[in-house]
Amino acid sequence: MKNIISKILVSIALLGILLIAGCNSTQQTQPTKGIYVGGTQGIMAKFEPLGVVENTLYSIFDSETFPIEITLTNKGEYDIKPSDITVSLLGPAQSEFSGIASWQLKNPQTIEKISDLVPAGGQDTINFAKDAKYTAPVTGIIQRQWFANIDYYYETYAIVPETCLKEDLTDTRVCQIQEKKSFAVSSAPFTVTDVSEETAGKGIMALKFHVKNTGSGKIAKPTNDFGINDEFAFSLDDPDWECKSAGKTNEGRLITGETDVVCKLKNALAKGTLSTKQVKLTLQYKYRDIIQEKLQIKQSAK
Repeated sequence: MKNIISKILVSIALLGILLIAGCNSTQQTQPTKGIYVGGTQGIMAKFEPLGVVENTLYSIFDSETFPIEITLTNKGEYDIKPSDITVSLLGPAQSEFSGIASWQLKNPQTIEKISDLVPAGGQDTINFAKDAKYTAPVTGIIQRQWFANIDYYYETYAIVPETCLKEDLTDTRVCQIQEKKSFAVSSAPFTVTDVSEETAGKGIMALKFHVKNTGSGKIAKPTNDFGINDEFAFSLDDPDWECKSAGKTNEGRLITGETDVVCKLKNALAKGTLSTKQVKLTLQYKYRDIIQEKLQIKQSAK
């Protein structure tokens, strides 16, 4: 009997510990599913085969020609329009190769976003050369490291389905202020990781969006060149709100890859207001990634 009572007491104690731990934990809100597919990918790029694989390297003879093609796949949830992507070949000296008409090209057609109809994402292949050739002398074996710089315009969307609009904070009905909010975010490398609602004065609500660069690439405002700082633009779909990041309206700068966007009501709510409303934040930016591939060039038999 004593053993049974002891086991019951231990079970109750463990349950109490779990409940306390759950209450004390501070968790970020997680994106809700259904509105968007979600994820942290945008444009994925890869070199198509440059030659025959030998010991994990693409390999050709110096007498052979080879193709240079890069396939772009849209794994995010923004439709890429023609010329939204600029692909630049880097690495080897241009004077060492012939048959490459241009070392910088843009996507000629729309690349569809990932969706139920296009679950793998749309694709386009950029053709730099069909018959590129290494023209410098080769003694034995040499290697050339090819890089492709990928610059593209992209957008990220974050929807908060139930923003609480409550003039009287003592009213406990309908919705709550001062809490984490459920949200949905579209797939993109620059994303929203957390949303919370607070008060910024009597009858004035504020939404705080935590944004983060989850990829390895650089970010620039759509109208700017890439620089030292990662900068972006943003907007909310409701004109009753004003959005700022570090004091700047509709533009922000990342600090160690992340920052906050805070949107506040421009005017106090009318007396007695008690409702919920959906709002949508759009992040607008250019993203820069780079890929690489090695080519081995062997001396032909004389």
